[in-house]
Amino acid sequence: MNWDALREALSRLCIGVPRRAEPLRRHTTLRVGGPAALFYKTRDLEEFARISLWAHQNAVPVFIMGHGSNILVSDKGIPALVLYNACQGMAIGEVTYAETGVAFRELFLKTAQAGLSGLEFAVGIPGTLGGALVSNAGAYRSNIADLLVELDIVSEGRRMRVAPDWMEFSYRDSRLRRPNAPPTSLLAVRLRLKPDRRLDILRRAREFQRQRILKQPPESSAGSFFKNVYDRALAERLPNLPAPMRTAGVVPAGYLIEACGLKGYRVGGACVSRKHANFLINCGWATARDFDQLAQHIERIVYETYGITLEREVLRVGDWDDLTERA
Repeated sequence: MNWDALREALSRLCIGVPRRAEPLRRHTTLRVGGPAALFYKTRDLEEFARISLWAHQNAVPVFIMGHGSNILVSDKGIPALVLYNACQGMAIGEVTYAETGVAFRELFLKTAQAGLSGLEFAVGIPGTLGGALVSNAGAYRSNIADLLVELDIVSEGRRMRVAPDWMEFSYRDSRLRRPNAPPTSLLAVRLRLKPDRRLDILRRAREFQRQRILKQPPESSAGSFFKNVYDRALAERLPNLPAPMRTAGVVPAGYLIEACGLKGYRVGGACVSRKHANFLINCGWATARDFDQLAQHIERIVYETYGITLEREVLRVGDWDDLTERA
């Protein structure tokens, strides 16, 4: 594609100035990633919708980025228009309206201050509301999908409001994570929350945050790298698995990785955290290829040991042609 010509055309729609070849490592929590063909940060919802419609109608590939968590961007970058979603409008109430560029934690704080419960689990989850929706983010037996009433979206060249089932949510998944997903921009949502005492809401959130601080490493990461495993037979035969998890048939990915002796294992500048084995951290000089090869090694060892194929929670995005070698 002629990205310079597309930049000129896009500039007519934008309040600001689109950039060519913006290094995406500046915008990801793993601190890796090559350049975007075009990069633009939008703070206005109508501008976000207008650009999305233009891109869909002109067959311009688009990648929507929030705070850059939960993604592994190729060292070759993303050959697309990368739209950084910074739309943060909110109207707080029992049915709360929120634009999808708002920080997930900020949305929790605003609703908690209003005495509205439901988002306590979000207190320690990085990223934006939009990213949380794409991956059906959750913790402590709660998911964002459970709160959703309606979405305002642009999909395949049309702006529309859709019901939650349009997203086809499942555990840490939605239709927008899957291969051949329709080109879609999530603009805003409405969430149904429950009134509660503000002190009780904050008490629950503080406990969740305390647990996260105890478990999670402070270094640059993308959050939990692999999804937990739902396998009752495996859970029942694992020694030292906590009883509630055995009963539920849930095996944390970190448990399997640690049991395989992989804490501290390193490929280049990417390393398995010694604090929590389901966190892959940047030691300061990692490349995206380092992270991908480290993840492949973990997947192979866990499969050889337990016969389980780990599924990544972190999405691999961008141009990976000729970069992936089996670890």
